[in-house]
Amino acid sequence: MKQKRPLEIAVISDVHLGTFGCHAKELMEYLNSIEPKTLILNGDIIDIWQFRKNYFPKSHLKVIQKIISLSATGTEVIYLTGNHDEMLRKFSDTKIGNLSIVDKKIMTLDGKKAWFFHGDVFDSSIQKAKWLAKLGGWGYDLLILLNRFINFWLIKFKKEKYSLSKKIKNSVKKAVKYVSDFENVASDLAIDNNYRYVICGHIHQPQIIRKVNKNGTCLYLNSGDWVENLTALEYNDKKWKLVKYDELKFDTDSIDKVDQVDQEKPNDLLTAMTIISKLKNK
Repeated sequence: MKQKRPLEIAVISDVHLGTFGCHAKELMEYLNSIEPKTLILNGDIIDIWQFRKNYFPKSHLKVIQKIISLSATGTEVIYLTGNHDEMLRKFSDTKIGNLSIVDKKIMTLDGKKAWFFHGDVFDSSIQKAKWLAKLGGWGYDLLILLNRFINFWLIKFKKEKYSLSKKIKNSVKKAVKYVSDFENVASDLAIDNNYRYVICGHIHQPQIIRKVNKNGTCLYLNSGDWVENLTALEYNDKKWKLVKYDELKFDTDSIDKVDQVDQEKPNDLLTAMTIISKLKNK
């Protein structure tokens, strides 16, 4: 059995559990391959905006149970709220055992301040027209579903997979400018507040880049997502690393065994589902 990789910090965001685009099985493989001291869930983990009672596969439920299991076995789990799971903000600053729910987190890593938050606060479409942002979320989910159908046939004919949303984003100047502006605003605020690291999610653009302005410098990091990019951030030995699912190797035997254990303990999953349903109905 392949040994799990010990990590000081692992950061994931924008999983969007409860949507067609979520790659929950791949995320489970990743979570089963690591042993983090701290797991930071940087927003939009459960997509309460688009939550459907008739669509929440077992693979999605297993991710929730895995997170609860990590918390129960000693990992500090920090859930940072995002816009798609904003209903959890009514529970901000709640702590249950090793699991805490907060809107932002400031940590000191080897003497350097790190600022963690989702990033939707910079999104004017959410702040000014939430209905439009929600409509965009539904459209994005349908686009991902269509993309999966296209890629199914591309693979059948031994062609390379294609990302419709990435093509659209990269070809539309406004989308490119939005990403650049997001990075710059987050970095400028971090520098003004003497943070050496700023770690975000929200825009589904995995990135590690050094930002510099007239007042100083900081390292901007974005954990990406588990809809298209399937990426996470890892901090170990005073260094940050952006990891991609496609570039990792997994021990399938150990994954299967963990899955068997997960199936034997459904109580936590039922509890989580009940909470989500109550939040959605409020």
